[in-house]
Amino acid sequence: MSAEPGTPKTTLPIALDAVGGDHGAAPNVAGAVQAARAGVPVLLVGPRVALHAELGKHPGSASLPLDVVDAPDVIGMDEHASDVRSRTGASINVCTRLVKEGRAAAAVSMGHSGATMASALLTLGRVKGVDRPAILAHLPSKKGFVTLLDVGANADVKAAYLAQWARLATVYLRVVEDRENPTVGLLSIGEEAHKGSQLVLEAHGLLRELHGQGITFHGNVEGRDLFQGTTDIVVTDGFTGNVVLKLAEGEAKVLFGWVRDALGASLKSKVGGLLVRPALRGLAERMDPSTYGASILIGVRGLAFIGHGSADARAVKNALLRAARAHEADLIARLEAALAPA
Repeated sequence: MSAEPGTPKTTLPIALDAVGGDHGAAPNVAGAVQAARAGVPVLLVGPRVALHAELGKHPGSASLPLDVVDAPDVIGMDEHASDVRSRTGASINVCTRLVKEGRAAAAVSMGHSGATMASALLTLGRVKGVDRPAILAHLPSKKGFVTLLDVGANADVKAAYLAQWARLATVYLRVVEDRENPTVGLLSIGEEAHKGSQLVLEAHGLLRELHGQGITFHGNVEGRDLFQGTTDIVVTDGFTGNVVLKLAEGEAKVLFGWVRDALGASLKSKVGGLLVRPALRGLAERMDPSTYGASILIGVRGLAFIGHGSADARAVKNALLRAARAHEADLIARLEAALAPA
């Protein structure tokens, strides 16, 4: 299965924090235009005049399902996440309110991840049965992709959180990614059940009890298992998950740098490089974070997606498509149903 989301069918628009991220409005608006051309309506949230000016750079955008919702304020990448409490006019707060009010299917932001999490929690609340929402991300693996959570929302966790996240991720993969019976692995320092920290040992016991009752628990997995695709889902604390995510992304960039250097080292290698370029281009695309668009903050009572601050237009487009797919799959209602017995 391709990691890049297909075109969903949706009528309720996606609210995009159109000024969030390292590069401001330009990539956000360009990505929204691409998503709108693919049939996904988008609400561009941010300073009205600036966004209309940016839209004017895209011929034909006036006929697309794109609307601007004015938000005079934006929480910068170097500001505090707690600012969402007092800055009601900030673009991310406007996005999450649109979801809360039923005017948008989902909120998507490439801006301040902490502010996005805080705004989503304050405005939307949590799914009943969830103590802490988690950030769910996809990483490329030999079998397509592996789903990893938490990748940064919760540095300090309890074993019960990992069990809840396993349930949430299982439902997500079933209804959004069409994986019928996803398997769950618990990240540890060995495959044996007796290995790992106290947290891992406690979580292992809880996950083993849940096996066959909402999840399919494989057991412990090690770091190398992520990219082998040993399981569909890997659960861990947010500190470890964030380190794994950043390590994987950083290593991919370094690896391709080495390949480029090697292919340009001599005339013979340059000729060989021309022959393998199409294959390498496909591999680079598969490993590119923009292929996955954004990560869902799973466990809040509404759809919220968090992307990279350095996101380009392709990443924004794919984030919007993924959000629309989750809405079409009625993900929140299905998560609530799955967590109700717990």
